[in-house]
Amino acid sequence: MSLLFDFGSLSTHWIWIGLTVLFAIIEAVTLGLTTIWFAIGALVLIFLSFLPIVFEVQVLIFLAISACLLFFTRPLAIKKFKTGRVKTNVDSLVGKNALVIKQITEFDSGEIKVNGLIWTARTEEGSTITLGEGTKCEIVRIEGAHAVVRPFVEKADEKSPDESE
Repeated sequence: MSLLFDFGSLSTHWIWIGLTVLFAIIEAVTLGLTTIWFAIGALVLIFLSFLPIVFEVQVLIFLAISACLLFFTRPLAIKKFKTGRVKTNVDSLVGKNALVIKQITEFDSGEIKVNGLIWTARTEEGSTITLGEGTKCEIVRIEGAHAVVRPFVEKADEKSPDESE
């Protein structure tokens, strides 16, 4: 019998069954990949509760199993199921080249054209570069509805054979 807890005629395996169901329901509602590990820990304890182990030790085993699952397998599960931030089409613009169609200065935003769409653009913070119309630029990041750009720098491996000396 348990030293600190007296459940009367209620068997401890019913407690673990109830906790398993509770944690599974919470996980189904939240989809956070957090309480599922506690549900698995409680599921293991359903079987261990048939052994002559006092309830306090069962709770410690439950906490140890759940913590191990949470800290060691949750990151793997998150990568596998790709939960969290969903990459959008806007994210795919970062690193692409664009054409300046309205001059961009240190103090004024301009416009660029990329993938057939016109974006309001500005240079990076602290940049004193002016990008004139017809200039090629590279998109560094997207901030709200503005593209942050820098001048395009052609890499050595991108040169065509007739451009090299």
